[in-house]
Amino acid sequence: MTIKEIELYNFRIYKGENTIDLSTSGNKNIFIISGRNGFGKTTFLMSMVWCLYGRNMQEVDDLYKKEIEDQGGYSKYIANSLNRMARSENDYKFHVAIKFVDVNIPEVPCKEIVVKRSYNTLTSTSEDIEILIDGYYSELAKDVGQEIFIREFIMPIEIAKFFFFDAEKIVNLAEVTTNEQRKRLSRAYSEVLGIKKYEDIKANLESLQLKLRQESASAAERNMLEQLKADVNKNLNLIADNENKIRELRELRNEKNKESRDIQEKLIKEGSLITVEELQRLRENEDELTKRQTALQNELKDSYDLIPFAIAGDKFLEVSKQLDNEANFKAAQFKDENVKGVTNKILTDLLNTPKPASLAIDHQVHKFYSDTFEKLIRKHFFADTPQLPEDFKMLHEFSDTEKNEMHALLNNIKLSFRESFKRINGEYNLVRNELNTIKRRIKDAEANQENPIISELRKHKEELDKEIIRIDDTIDSLNREIGEYQNEKMQKGKRIDELSRKLNVSEKNKEKDAIISRNISNLKDFISKFKAKKKASLEEQILKGLETLMHKKGFIKKVEVEIIGDDIDIVLKNNRGEEIKKESLSKGEQQMYATALLRGLVEESDIQFPVFIDSPMQKFDEQHAENIVKYFYPNVSEQVVIFPLINKELTEREFNILSKHVANTFLINNIHEDKSEFLPINPKEFITTYNSMYNHAN
Repeated sequence: MTIKEIELYNFRIYKGENTIDLSTSGNKNIFIISGRNGFGKTTFLMSMVWCLYGRNMQEVDDLYKKEIEDQGGYSKYIANSLNRMARSENDYKFHVAIKFVDVNIPEVPCKEIVVKRSYNTLTSTSEDIEILIDGYYSELAKDVGQEIFIREFIMPIEIAKFFFFDAEKIVNLAEVTTNEQRKRLSRAYSEVLGIKKYEDIKANLESLQLKLRQESASAAERNMLEQLKADVNKNLNLIADNENKIRELRELRNEKNKESRDIQEKLIKEGSLITVEELQRLRENEDELTKRQTALQNELKDSYDLIPFAIAGDKFLEVSKQLDNEANFKAAQFKDENVKGVTNKILTDLLNTPKPASLAIDHQVHKFYSDTFEKLIRKHFFADTPQLPEDFKMLHEFSDTEKNEMHALLNNIKLSFRESFKRINGEYNLVRNELNTIKRRIKDAEANQENPIISELRKHKEELDKEIIRIDDTIDSLNREIGEYQNEKMQKGKRIDELSRKLNVSEKNKEKDAIISRNISNLKDFISKFKAKKKASLEEQILKGLETLMHKKGFIKKVEVEIIGDDIDIVLKNNRGEEIKKESLSKGEQQMYATALLRGLVEESDIQFPVFIDSPMQKFDEQHAENIVKYFYPNVSEQVVIFPLINKELTEREFNILSKHVANTFLINNIHEDKSEFLPINPKEFITTYNSMYNHAN
């Protein structure tokens, strides 16, 4: 799949109709779009993400989430996306349209698909989406829903971050600090590697099998199942209601936050204690520290789950010893049965063996040899068999998996938990103190209360801040409720599963049940092998990428992709087999790792989609930059669009290295503060044209 054309109409700085042609030709797959800061490079990338995902664009990347929050919420963001000049001319419509070619939709032949998202700031309450297949409105998109169509057949939102990204910000792939971040990333890895689609098929088959078995339930069993299903649906509805409330509250919080910040800026200007630039830096520090504080809070919450086990350490050890004894007890039972079984066989054979008539064996002799045989068999063949205590009782009866998980938890508490908790708690206190210091500096910079206008502003700001705290508390409460509903739903679901599996399938469904069981078993086996294959190939691809791109050859000797259930993690190791913490890498090395990871994921995915890269060469030194333009951009996708700052993020030397792969180049020409346009430039004249236009610009 490639993009043939993108049209922006009145979207932010792009006044009127602005069309850019990205048609590929031959083996030239790279497009370069450049302009000075503020001319519209990031806006262009943002327009595409908005076109595909609308309100949900903030799920793609923190860059878009922050932009929406800074605007005061999505409603303000979308209203402010109308070009200012167009608004002054009473033109209230804007849209972005993307034309795709070579799209593969199962059983739907098509040459091109157009996705168009429009908004009218005067009349609209939500944006309109049109999806055209070969020039006609798509019935398929209408049936499944346009948003779902885009996610299912064009680009799942979970993996969009791997195809639309700011190269400077993508280092967050190497800075995963919380379980929630790791879970989200694992879901994205699973989606892009194609694991999820097979897991979904298996889940659908299991669901179908349960439905078949439920048909044979008695009236009482059917009533119980229906009640449980009703409870599950009720929980799903409650979760959806809470999620909608949280979405609305976050929108309201963003509005209140922006209003509070605007008042704060006005107070500081009136007080003249610090400059607006200093305020901006303080705000940026405050945002970074707040994010870090939230991440540490989440780590602390994860640690709190282990604290009860650490407090009850003695009891936990007793349980661990009991589990070991139970394992020994099971082994002893098995071996004891073997000892007695062998002894009985030998004695039986002896009794059945013909004896000389002159040989008399009374019961005392028989008992002596019986007891002696048992001792000798135990001594010579089962010497390691523990003697079974008469009063020992089985209490837990854990499976091997459960026992291993228990021991892993115990080892974590004994070996790493204490130091980890101490570190997290220490860092949290430092961050909190630093955050309080910055907040005090901002507050101290605000004007005094003697001026009645300033006093009123301050009072309004305090009310807004209190309202923001109340909203945050409400969101936390709703999230806790969601957790309770999800837990209850999971328990009800398990109960449905248990009841359904106990039911005997009806005669008419026996053959279907057998076929489904066989397919589920085959799928489980396939998924296991598929994961192993993807694990090995992704390890190879990432390591190959790192070896190609990085200076320090052999610094990272091994890449291990760990796939445990739904969790996917990537571990880097040195030549001594020691783990290299990704957060300990320099920013440049983290960007190299993220780049190699992206290349590996794109290489291993079944998704053919263009890659769009903003700020492409940030953090790279000359050698790394050369490796990127030689080995990464030409090979990462069939269509690559980069948005560099010329002479800073892409030098003339690097452009020349890349030039044989460049299909077309464009300059974003800023006509005035409210209007930019695309200028197609012959690639051979691109650098010269850029330098002549901007090198002496003010």
